[in-house]
Amino acid sequence: MIADCHMSQSNATPIKQSAELWKCSHCGYENQPTDSICANCGALQDESLASAESSHSTVQSTPAMQAPAKVRSHLGRILAWVALFALLVILALVLIRNQQGPVVIGQAPPSFSLTTFNGQQINPEDMSGKVVLVNFWASWCVPCEQEAADLETAWRYYQPRGDVLFIGIAWTDTEPASLAYINKFNLTYPNGPDLGTKISQSYRITGVPETYIINKEGKLAALKLSPYTSLAEIQAAIDPLLGP
Repeated sequence: MIADCHMSQSNATPIKQSAELWKCSHCGYENQPTDSICANCGALQDESLASAESSHSTVQSTPAMQAPAKVRSHLGRILAWVALFALLVILALVLIRNQQGPVVIGQAPPSFSLTTFNGQQINPEDMSGKVVLVNFWASWCVPCEQEAADLETAWRYYQPRGDVLFIGIAWTDTEPASLAYINKFNLTYPNGPDLGTKISQSYRITGVPETYIINKEGKLAALKLSPYTSLAEIQAAIDPLLGP
């Protein structure tokens, strides 16, 4: 009976001990559950368990915490490349436009709308079927003053016909200075500011004064990149476009 009892304890104890052994995280030695200190390296059981839990927590939580940061970083790089590409496209378009030079004679110039200094609205429909003289000027432009009086005289000469329209566009100027210029030369044909330089950019002007004369078919017929020197020069550019 004693032998049987001893054999029973021998069979049961290893199963119980194996199920409750704790493994030292420092050296890997398996200790008895009653041991609070590792029999191999002397590490405390609680310290070992805490170290193991901390390691497990790091493995489980770090990827989840780092994933959003990685996504944001990747998205930021994509947006930076997109912005750089868009900037390069804009620069390329500006370069191409500048290399094109002024509008070519025989082609249809860009259409535009203009609100004059006295509030009159001029649209492409108002220019249709007419000979249109578009003059870019500025109050600070000394060469512009050389042609101002001749332009006004020419306008008064052609205005009664009804099929000629003069339009003055003030380029990179202030409204008070522009109005003073208009009063100084008593300009009566429509004049307005080139807000945001949109019109001058579409015409690709290189400076002031510049004058574009459009025929009744809506094509550019004459181009002057300097001031007119006389009334006769202006008439010589317009008269052939009027027909019999």
